[in-house]
Amino acid sequence: MPADLFDSAACALAVTTEDGTIQQANARFSDWLGFSLAELQGRRFQDLLSMGGKIFHQTHLAPMLRMHGSVTEVKLDLLHRDGHKLTVLLNGNKREQAGVVVYDLALFGTTDRDKYERELLNARNLAEALLQEKTATEVALQQAQAELNEAYAIAQRRALFAEQMVAIVSHDLKNPLTAIRMASDFLSRGERTPKERQLLGHIGQSSERAQRMIADLLDFTQARVGQGITIKAAPLDLHEVIHRAVDELRVAFPKATLVHQAQGSGDACLDADRVQQIIGNLVANSVAYGDPQRPITITSRLADSACEVAVHNHGTAIPAGLLAGLFEPMTRGTDQGSDVRSVGLGLYIVRELAKVHGGDVAVSSCATAGTTFTVTFQSR
Repeated sequence: MPADLFDSAACALAVTTEDGTIQQANARFSDWLGFSLAELQGRRFQDLLSMGGKIFHQTHLAPMLRMHGSVTEVKLDLLHRDGHKLTVLLNGNKREQAGVVVYDLALFGTTDRDKYERELLNARNLAEALLQEKTATEVALQQAQAELNEAYAIAQRRALFAEQMVAIVSHDLKNPLTAIRMASDFLSRGERTPKERQLLGHIGQSSERAQRMIADLLDFTQARVGQGITIKAAPLDLHEVIHRAVDELRVAFPKATLVHQAQGSGDACLDADRVQQIIGNLVANSVAYGDPQRPITITSRLADSACEVAVHNHGTAIPAGLLAGLFEPMTRGTDQGSDVRSVGLGLYIVRELAKVHGGDVAVSSCATAGTTFTVTFQSR
């Protein structure tokens, strides 16, 4: 496209590399976001998105562009320089430029449609408020109305939370399931080719990611809106449980070097499956963010007054400003490792599982000693 047409287009345009780095953007894209063209060049497109948009980009948009070569009418929230959200519809196309894959992105504003939707919502809210006011005037029903309003508010909060969970599932699981379906269809047509082997890899990665998402989301929902995460504690050999968990994780993460160290002896009364889940989440975190060239050490300790497991990895230290909120849901220590992690619930689940065992989890991290997550249990 000629430069003058690109810059004067009626929509926002951008050209990015395969990892999302912006190579070129037009004036409308710059005006919408409040950044100069020079500031936009070199930024990653996904870093301009809201938190929900980043999750959707990672799990759906970027994989679909790589696999299908295009996407149409994807709704995303961009963040203006001053922090307010800008909702757009995105069309994207994959092409080669001088032997390098680039993505052409076209963004269209949705202000008028969003305004119409807000007006409908305001009208509905107004109608509900008028109905509540009319009902409140009925003296004979005042007590019943108060109880009904309380129940309605609780139901609304639970419904909103459930809707958020459904939104996360629909976004995060759509692409893995699509990859599984496409790969299965392709492999059924004939002998395996290099492309088929690539799709087989997608099947394994997508199914594992989907499984982690489902497990974390179910535990998250149970912890937040249910009766809490449940466990079935029973006497066990902690060192043996950790040993089996590490053996399984070596299969799941063949490129990582996992070392198990057992210290002390004694009895423990824990939920073996939940302990393995804790180790799995912490090891996945270490694989994602640690130094892949150095081993990950899993230590199980037993003593008269202590029962704990620790996972240590080398690599970049977690910034001090992130440590306080590291175990909150939807929180990550860095943007790296997104292909291994799911939706930012792993450490939150670890903390909840530690608490339900009567214990807790702590983290220490520095550039020289590496990062260690230590889970203590009150189960002796």
